[in-house]
Amino acid sequence: MEKAFQAFIDQHVSVIEPLSREMNLSFWKASISGQKEDYERTAALELELRHIYANREDFEKIKTFKSSKDIHDPLLLRQLAILFNAYLENQIDDELTKQIVSLSNEIENIFNTFRADLDGRPVTNNRILDILRHSTDPGMRKKAWEASKQVGPAVVDKLLNLVKLRNRAAQQLGFENYYIMSMTLSEQDPAAIESLFQDLADRTNAPFRELKWKIDKTLTVRYGISVNEIQAWHYEDPFFQEAPHISEIDFNQFFKDRNVVDLAHEFYSGIRLPADPILKNSDLYEKPGKDQHAFCIDIDRKGDVRVLANVKNDEYWMSTMLHELGHGVYDYYIDRDLPFLLRTHAHIFATEAVAMFFGRLLRNADWLEKMVGIPQNLKQPIQTETQEALRLQQLVFSRWAQVMVHFERELYSNPEQDLNNLWWQLVEKYQFVRKPEGRNAPDWATKVHICSAPVYYHNYQLGELMASQVYHFMLTQVLNLPADKQVGFVGMAEVGDYFREKIFSVGARYHWDDLLKFATGESLTPKYFVRQFV
Repeated sequence: MEKAFQAFIDQHVSVIEPLSREMNLSFWKASISGQKEDYERTAALELELRHIYANREDFEKIKTFKSSKDIHDPLLLRQLAILFNAYLENQIDDELTKQIVSLSNEIENIFNTFRADLDGRPVTNNRILDILRHSTDPGMRKKAWEASKQVGPAVVDKLLNLVKLRNRAAQQLGFENYYIMSMTLSEQDPAAIESLFQDLADRTNAPFRELKWKIDKTLTVRYGISVNEIQAWHYEDPFFQEAPHISEIDFNQFFKDRNVVDLAHEFYSGIRLPADPILKNSDLYEKPGKDQHAFCIDIDRKGDVRVLANVKNDEYWMSTMLHELGHGVYDYYIDRDLPFLLRTHAHIFATEAVAMFFGRLLRNADWLEKMVGIPQNLKQPIQTETQEALRLQQLVFSRWAQVMVHFERELYSNPEQDLNNLWWQLVEKYQFVRKPEGRNAPDWATKVHICSAPVYYHNYQLGELMASQVYHFMLTQVLNLPADKQVGFVGMAEVGDYFREKIFSVGARYHWDDLLKFATGESLTPKYFVRQFV
């Protein structure tokens, strides 16, 4: 039976490996060009790949392998679990699959090429963020925030249709809705995730309310308004998912005359995880029609790993490059002797955890001092500010993640409800941000993840939990330092060695919880995140 299953795998991989590479290259090209025909080609290749996983005869064979109980080799068992979920997800009507893929790519193309109108001129997302980060003109801030929401009406009808199509697909497979299906097939228990998020909400409610009051008091001085006048556009991120800067220290000053790509390259080289092969194939600066966000992609599971970004020399893009190259080194340093199906991350939140671990370093005084230098008169204030700023960011993001997780669960549970109102109810409940008077717009539809990464956001928060767990283990067990020591890991080769040996190299050999036990000696737990930030 094991020989028969290995033969099945060999045949399967001989088909999907080159096709996956071709699809990834097509997606890469489309993300840079913004051309409709490139997105259409990507959609066609995705359909071709899905068609392979939709083969009912092959799925019956997989079910036979699974039910036989005669496969004992750990690597084969892991591949069997991965294949079973991948095939099950695609056992739906061909026409429905085609509609889902086509519509998803159409919406993503709109997002990536959309340029908002601000005072009669098209503006990039970077320009909107610049205004929200730096302008003290309340009128201009409001216009910029409203411009960031203009994409909503352009995609909302298509997005709602996509949600219903996804639900129909899930119901064909016997699941209540797409949310439940997506969680289950990614080896997560929806009830356990809901319980964990409720626990986090309870633990962060009072600390966040206190910090939110501090933020708002600072903003009243900055903008010359009262606390009661604070609106969504007074924060520095359109969704209030990033913490605003409430200290007097401008962290942008450390990067305005530096090349953030070079700094990221220098850091990763110093911990023995050189990113040269990744940067060589990456596309890092703004272009017309290009996707305005950032992502990392593993093209072939053989070392062709790339980052797409729109870099400017500021703290945001410094953090983003540390984050995306965290994804990159994870993919690049997976053991290439592993079978193709296991030559990827253990779970999507595991790669997020690594990216977050390194992205957090921008709010680490030791990292700043060693990488960019800190004037002596700012050393102590920055030590204090970075610790508080990281705590603030984690709490702000944790509450934003609550909005996304609860919204998506309700969206797929009942897409016919008043979603505009639901969105703001959740924003007010978890972020303590008031709905602008009289506003009734599909602001929820402006979040690209609902289209391109559905039922994904909980993984960001799980990634933060894992990042704190690994950080605690790194300090106390790898470096033999106190758990509350602020360390930037600059030049510490043992840090890179740990990641490569305990997390990267094993790929998807283990179930995600077994990976945590292998890497830290414990199952995933929120206790280290709570200890660090709450």
